[in-house]
Amino acid sequence: MKSIHKIIIILLLAAAIAGCKKSFLDRPSNSQISSTNFYKSTGDLRLATASLYGGQTWWQFSNEGSIQLGDVLAGNASFLYDPQLVQLFTRTLTGQNNQVTFAWVGLYNCIAQCNGVIKAIQEQASSSISAKDKNAAIAEARFMRAVAYYHLAVYWGAVPIVEDNSKLIKNPLLNRNIVSDVYKFVASDLTYAANNLPKTDDKGRVTSWSAQGMLGKVYLTMAGLGQSGGQRDQKLLDSAKKYAGNVCKNSGLQLFGQLDPNHQGYYDYFRPQNNDNPESLFSFQWVGGTGYGNGNALELFFAPNSILTVQKQGGWMPLYPTLDFYQMYSAKDTIRRKATIMLTGDRYPELDQADGGYNATRPGLKKHIIGNEKDNNSPSMDVWASIEHNTMLRLADVYLVYAEAILGNNGSTSDGDALKFFNLVRTRAGVDPVLSLDAATLRTERRIELAFEGQYWIDLVRYSYYDPANAVQLLNNQDVNHGRSSFTYDTLTRTVKIDAQNTPPSTLPATISSFTLPIPSSELTSDPKLLDPPVPYY
Repeated sequence: MKSIHKIIIILLLAAAIAGCKKSFLDRPSNSQISSTNFYKSTGDLRLATASLYGGQTWWQFSNEGSIQLGDVLAGNASFLYDPQLVQLFTRTLTGQNNQVTFAWVGLYNCIAQCNGVIKAIQEQASSSISAKDKNAAIAEARFMRAVAYYHLAVYWGAVPIVEDNSKLIKNPLLNRNIVSDVYKFVASDLTYAANNLPKTDDKGRVTSWSAQGMLGKVYLTMAGLGQSGGQRDQKLLDSAKKYAGNVCKNSGLQLFGQLDPNHQGYYDYFRPQNNDNPESLFSFQWVGGTGYGNGNALELFFAPNSILTVQKQGGWMPLYPTLDFYQMYSAKDTIRRKATIMLTGDRYPELDQADGGYNATRPGLKKHIIGNEKDNNSPSMDVWASIEHNTMLRLADVYLVYAEAILGNNGSTSDGDALKFFNLVRTRAGVDPVLSLDAATLRTERRIELAFEGQYWIDLVRYSYYDPANAVQLLNNQDVNHGRSSFTYDTLTRTVKIDAQNTPPSTLPATISSFTLPIPSSELTSDPKLLDPPVPYY
């Protein structure tokens, strides 16, 4: 059986994936593969679902939305020379913001691709293909669709649910659906995926463990929706605990490098030679050399120096970590820190190897910065297509979800399972274990562990659901003493100070409305019904 990486190369070379459209209302066809000569074998189904792991299906959201919304908006980093990022950073967002539009359109493009695959399998797949294989292929597509809708719900709240692209031909104008129904739809897709995906599959493909880990995360989010006073729905917390706990205890998976006595597993996880290691529950399957609109361009955008990019082109928006984020690291947390952000004087021998390695000249982003084509022995890499398979869900995330679900509505916990899996994350990084957990400790650990993986804003929105006043205060506290400013680092004294040359513009005070993004103006023009109050889907 071909690996998913090879399958994607075949698909890209065959131009089998349709292009992204300007609006989610302009539904792209799933592929140029004719239903009359395709979907005849299990191999055909595997080809169809492989198209959902990367390429144009996820390009816009991964490159133009995930880190921008998940980390810049959340206060982990800034770049003051791009007006779109400044809007995110200063909470002055409008419906014309490119990052907001790209993320919305990109997620709906993914949903349309998934819908097309599901419908084709249901209606066109040969009767000679087993029901098990058909259900597994549909489960892959429903997993992807669930991930897309989960992000739409987190960022925008009430959004339209589109389950069948063909219905838009007769009725292209849609109402938004209430956010609780969007999450219910996500949970339904993931439950189907958990029940129909195999427990093991080709490297890079999602499994039942992937779906169960994502289900745990979704139920943890749902548990706070519509609540207040710091309390969450206990039944939904129990569901989060059930699914995340099953992955933690019964999957047989381990954190990458968990048993490494030198504690380098965290650092090495993000090196491309370790793409799709067992800790990865869902990573995008990018291919080098595929050009604009098909690959991983995070390094091109965010590298701190063009020396580190293919043909020394790039580093257009070098992200500056904020003082508030940097101060989250303890003195011992050096491995995660160096794997995530660079400080002045840090040496990275694996980068710019032709010149003897790279010495950082100022604080900047390290995660996703894998070096040029020579550093990776990958002549096919181009400026728009890194070979890093950036991760959307990994086991460490599920460990922390499980610990948070156990904590639940308690002020603190010393539960054995919560501490076990929480401390596995810390000890892998060479950081001392803790003896008790509370909500603030969990938020800090997640912020550090998952930084620049598009997760922190999701955590803050989840917090805002059930404790809005304190969530708003947390955002506003980032502005105290200019915590959202970039900083300089003195290599001799190992001290930091606010970067006087990059003073950020004024940030608007956060309110509860800050946790919901504006719908792109182009979408409101195309569909005025998006301005109407949301309606139930079920």
